[in-house]
Amino acid sequence: MAFEELGELLDESIELPVAGRLYTVPAPSAEIGLRTQALIHAAAVAADGGRADEQVLGDAAERDLYRDVLGPAHDEMIADGVKWPTLKHAAITAMVWIAQDKTAAERYWTAAGDPSRLAPNRADRRSQSGAANSTRSRGSSSGTSGPKDHARGAGKKARKRH
Repeated sequence: MAFEELGELLDESIELPVAGRLYTVPAPSAEIGLRTQALIHAAAVAADGGRADEQVLGDAAERDLYRDVLGPAHDEMIADGVKWPTLKHAAITAMVWIAQDKTAAERYWTAAGDPSRLAPNRADRRSQSGAANSTRSRGSSSGTSGPKDHARGAGKKARKRH
């Protein structure tokens, strides 16, 4: 079995529909991809209360990250007069695609960036998983299961010391 051409196996772009127009966002260079992943990791660490890598965050602030991740679609959106929230959503969608995959980016795009819309609600999760529709009763939480068998220790007590 021979390896297939990698370009035919990978999604090399994503297409974002905005106001009746389709913007194509090409795959970024390896440098931009690595920097984007490092930035997203640093932001996640900071969001979890950890100490973010200030060098990574500083580098991202110095450069035009949205322009980098959107590629030529950035200038096309600016020329078309796309509003800031739309440009920002498109850029973050591209960042999700770069750091994760196309499926995650599509979920983010469709949820319009709203975290509550990213995770399915409880009823949807249950219907998809085939879980029971009623709540089970809890078992005893006392940690006991019934009377102990005290006969086990009787043999040790019965032995005599020599």
